[in-house]
Amino acid sequence: MEQQRKLRVGIVYGGKSGEHEVSLSTAQAVMNAFDYDKYELIPFYIMKSGQWRVGSTLEGPLSSQEDLQLESAAGGTVKAMEMLFTGLESPSAHQQGIDVMFPLVHGTNGEDGTIQGLFEMANVPYVGAGVLASAVGMDKAFMKQAFHIAGLPQCKYVDFIAAEWNRNQDEVLDRTEQVLGYPCFVKPANLGSSVGISKARNRAEIVDAVAYALKYDRKVVVEEFVDAREVEVSVLGNDEPMASVPGEIMSSNEFYDYKAKYVDGKSKMAIPAPIDVELAARIREMAVTAYRAIDGSGLSRVDFFVRRSDMQVFINEVNTMPGFTPFSMYPLMWKETGVSYQELLDRLIELALERFEAKQKLFYENI
Repeated sequence: MEQQRKLRVGIVYGGKSGEHEVSLSTAQAVMNAFDYDKYELIPFYIMKSGQWRVGSTLEGPLSSQEDLQLESAAGGTVKAMEMLFTGLESPSAHQQGIDVMFPLVHGTNGEDGTIQGLFEMANVPYVGAGVLASAVGMDKAFMKQAFHIAGLPQCKYVDFIAAEWNRNQDEVLDRTEQVLGYPCFVKPANLGSSVGISKARNRAEIVDAVAYALKYDRKVVVEEFVDAREVEVSVLGNDEPMASVPGEIMSSNEFYDYKAKYVDGKSKMAIPAPIDVELAARIREMAVTAYRAIDGSGLSRVDFFVRRSDMQVFINEVNTMPGFTPFSMYPLMWKETGVSYQELLDRLIELALERFEAKQKLFYENI
């Protein structure tokens, strides 16, 4: 009997965003968890300059993150694109190229639909959300509009672009104070991992916070402060998504910023979240609604606020490429739900191929 060929998976990581190092941690965890008897892994490293490097086929788990930094690898951007686009040459060409891409690039160019668009042009299957869902999931202002249309309750917010801020700062400040009051949170619209976020308690602090946020994006979102618990849900699937048990984050900092997430190691997680059964069921249902509102596929982590005073639930955001180390909330919530880390990887590959095969049946010209 002929031995079945291993599936060739391209693991893409790194990138130009402020989440480069987070991406390396995720990539190492994912590479070390794959079943090497079933998959052949090819590392694609995107340097901070934006250049690509292609490494050799992995023989087994990596010992350190340094092994992921392939600056001196012989395969550069041209080779990476050749491997991506080889499938366009003939139906069988993916046997020499890549069967499915697994993007693990957090933040800009990784979660915003740009790399997904590249994969669409190359007509190669890929894990996770598509172009539209990725773009909406990255832009907090458009995401909030999608949530509003879906009827999901959310905190009050104001958004504006740099040009509007520079043209009439006082008017933007007046509107923000009138709608939100203090304290409030100032965020870049297009970034993840809580990078660029500040808490402002007065007008002077908002001015400083906006200047900080504009270093990362041309669009800013300002949200009202709600004294709330932070509850999250993992969602998995394409057209029939499923939600995990909820988990709760207890931040070590005043709010769950980059330091609390990745630096001090003092934040705590409770999985499942210590909330009653009815509330947990409602949050899971809202998570699936939010997932469908952005046309999600593959995976997403959906984050909520639960106001302490009355347990009112507000949707916060959808993260289409959540942290994916074995100690991240996304896989831990699925583990508690009964799905192991390795099973998650298998399922994500299956979902990528399922969506790709469905797309191949569509017509792109008049018939």
